[in-house]
Amino acid sequence: MAGFALGLVAPASIAGALAPIGTLFINLIRVTVFPLVVSMLVASIGAIASSRALGRAGGRAIAMALVLLTVAAAGSAIVATPVLARVHIDRAAAQALQPAAPVASPARPGGATDSRVSQWIVDLVPSNVVRAVAEDAMLPVIVVSVLFALALAGVRDERRLPVLHVIEGVSEAMQRLVAGILELAPVGVFALAAPLAARLGSAAVGAVAAYIVLVVSLTIAASLLLLYPLGIVGGRMRPAAFASLCAPSQAVAFSSRSSLAALPAMLETAEQSGAPPVVAGFILPLAASVFRFGAAVAQTVGVLFLARLYGIDLSPAQLASVVVAVIFTTFAVPGIPGGSILAMVPVLHAADVPIDGIGILLAVDAIPDMFRTTANVTGTLAVAAALSRTAE
Repeated sequence: MAGFALGLVAPASIAGALAPIGTLFINLIRVTVFPLVVSMLVASIGAIASSRALGRAGGRAIAMALVLLTVAAAGSAIVATPVLARVHIDRAAAQALQPAAPVASPARPGGATDSRVSQWIVDLVPSNVVRAVAEDAMLPVIVVSVLFALALAGVRDERRLPVLHVIEGVSEAMQRLVAGILELAPVGVFALAAPLAARLGSAAVGAVAAYIVLVVSLTIAASLLLLYPLGIVGGRMRPAAFASLCAPSQAVAFSSRSSLAALPAMLETAEQSGAPPVVAGFILPLAASVFRFGAAVAQTVGVLFLARLYGIDLSPAQLASVVVAVIFTTFAVPGIPGGSILAMVPVLHAADVPIDGIGILLAVDAIPDMFRTTANVTGTLAVAAALSRTAE
């Protein structure tokens, strides 16, 4: 708010002088993206796929998570696109936000759409992963990371476990680094907000308010339409019983904005409900660490909002890239407040949207993060309730 206020009233030169600080903050975020996402994806997926104790329960948990994330991301994109299109942003101000970039080639008649879709599919698997990293092509790197994690799961334990230990160490170190960067968020966000408000004007305030209302509304709607039916029907529980199962963990999640902080409450209620050991002892802690249902909604809406803010029209292929990237990056969200926004960088890359707007989302993330974390915990308990009945 202070950054917006300064940008609206101060001379442009003063607001512009803060731009290098904001750029430095964004670069600190960017430098963590590849090692953080790759290490967390490989560690989490490798652990899931390699665990022999999971059996059918593990396969069903993975299937449930992927279906929920896909429906949440795709549904959010379908709903948010027309809603954000009605948010008024001054066209001249939006153009002022645009970075210098080559003008897109005009669309070719005939099979241009088919050609773009085919090229998008081909680009998912890079011929040179190092070049993909250098070009910030995050989606292909995510695909390669998932394939590597699945391959690693088939390696003998004496060779696989040392690799996983190193990758888990990298993941923990990067999460510590991200936590340290977030300590600088007030300064970085202020330095980003002032020049943004100077260029965009008062329209930014109304647009950001519309984003908050939209992302919170969609998070609540997705939880009520997907998670509660799964827990009630899949877990064969009365609505009041499932609500009671979730309430203690939801209270902790809403106030702490941390799924991991709510894990003790989740374990206690799961044990009281008679969940099988494989669910309470392994799947529940693992899901609390890597399953981020709320992030699927928030990241999708966030990238669409920033695209609207920067005046970028996303093609169907780019929207598909957003959905695919969201599904995988949710597994790489750090278990800290605001972690979901930092993990949006690969999604923004997939849609060719400038990542500078992340500072704006971080500035107003406290309220959405409360609802997002509550949805994460509810999703974990819904999957656990459904698996408790199938594992009996």
